[in-house]
Formats: sequence, structure tokens, C-alpha cells
Amino acid sequence: MIPFLKKYFGNIFFPILWTLIIGILLAMPGSMLPSESHFSIPQFDKVVHISLFGGFVFLWNLYLSGRSIPLSRLLGLFFFIFLLAEAYGIGMEYVQKYYIPGRDFDEADIIADMIGAGIAYGISNIFLVVYAKK
Repeated sequence: MIPFLKKYFGNIFFPILWTLIIGILLAMPGSMLPSESHFSIPQFDKVVHISLFGGFVFLWNLYLSGRSIPLSRLLGLFFFIFLLAEAYGIGMEYVQKYYIPGRDFDEADIIADMIGAGIAYGISNIFLVVYAKK
């Protein structure tokens, strides 16, 4: 599974594209977003936040794990990407609060961002590091 992911998604293009997609989606005015009543899942936006920031961490770590980096440095970079995801999520909430019409600050979104980034960080440490040792 990991060789497949590295082969098709290990290019720098994917984490950069994902980062841009997050920025675009979180910077859309509230009037452009569908209302939650269209979805039967309560708090569907939290699932979206978990997926967005989990994808951010995993794709950046997947890219980094394909580089020839010593394992101890790779683990440090994985943690740095995790912290970067946290800062990006918190920063975008403030951008929504002050600069995006129809959007507001939501602490639950920040928690969802942290959960997604944390899960992806754990998965990266378990699977990508084990594969990098081989």
C-alpha cells in the first residue's frame, strides 16, 4: 500500500495542491457554502475539517518520507508538519473571523483540525517511518 501511495502521491505537487485547496475552501464567503441542512450528517463540517487537515499532514509527510533524510530528522519534520497544520488551521479561523464575509470563528473547527492532523501524524509515524526503515 505504501509503495502505491508513494508512487502516485509522493510528488510535491499533491501536498502543495492540497494546501491550496484548504486555503480556497476556508476562504470562501459564507454565501457560497451549502447549508448543513442539505447533509444528513450532523456537524458534517467537522468531518470536512478532520479530512482536510489529516490530508495536509499525511500528504506532506508522504512527500518527505520519499526523500533521503535520516530517520531522526524525518521524525522531527513530521512533527513540524503537524505543528504547521495546527497553525494553519488556527490562522484560517482568524482569517474567517475578520476577513471573510459570512464566516466566523469556531473553536470546534480548530479542535477538528487538531484531531485530523493528530490522526495523520500518528499514521505517518507508524506506517511511513516503518516503511522508511526498509
